[in-house]
Amino acid sequence: MKSTINFILFLGALTVVSCKKENTFNDYKFSEKGSVITCNNQNTALINEALFSFEADIAVFYAQNGQENVPNAYGQFLRAASINRIKYEDIVSPHTVKVFEALKHVNDLWDANNPDSHLNYKGDLLECISSNLKDKKLKTTYDALVATNSMKPELFGTPLARNYRAAASDKNLAAYIALDLYYAKLFGIDLSNVKEKTVVEQKVDFNKRPTK
Repeated sequence: MKSTINFILFLGALTVVSCKKENTFNDYKFSEKGSVITCNNQNTALINEALFSFEADIAVFYAQNGQENVPNAYGQFLRAASINRIKYEDIVSPHTVKVFEALKHVNDLWDANNPDSHLNYKGDLLECISSNLKDKKLKTTYDALVATNSMKPELFGTPLARNYRAAASDKNLAAYIALDLYYAKLFGIDLSNVKEKTVVEQKVDFNKRPTK
């Protein structure tokens, strides 16, 4: 029932978005990181911003001992995503909410007939991203799932979780993860009360005895 309600909300959002003529997003927080995703005739500036905002979110949320580590954050995020155990409202930042609202305006990115993800795997942007995947095995799996109309985040999430370190060096793979396992999941989630997150450094209490 919940997924059905979320999908209805998604359709409503998509209808509103279709009335918009252009994306006017200009709050680029990570522009200094450069452009790691390049696709012709696509708003790659926004896609790059979406990727880096996602990485910042998971790095903060999965920080250990006050230290952010993006590769390790990918590992924890993907393991949790593969078994649908992520509370996205606990991870997402206010900036990511702004980016998500802008992503709704990207032509050919979303598919109203795809209840499993809402992402348009056969759109120009996803085809560009998938064609540049570096890991041959992951690319073969991805292409086969899309070609047979069997692509689902849960199916591709399992091999991703086993190869999570590839996302740190392959930003096209990272972009897919951000779009399908993060932003596509935000439809139907109440993001009105999202607050800024900070890394909390765990201090050692030397007066506390360790428990067995």
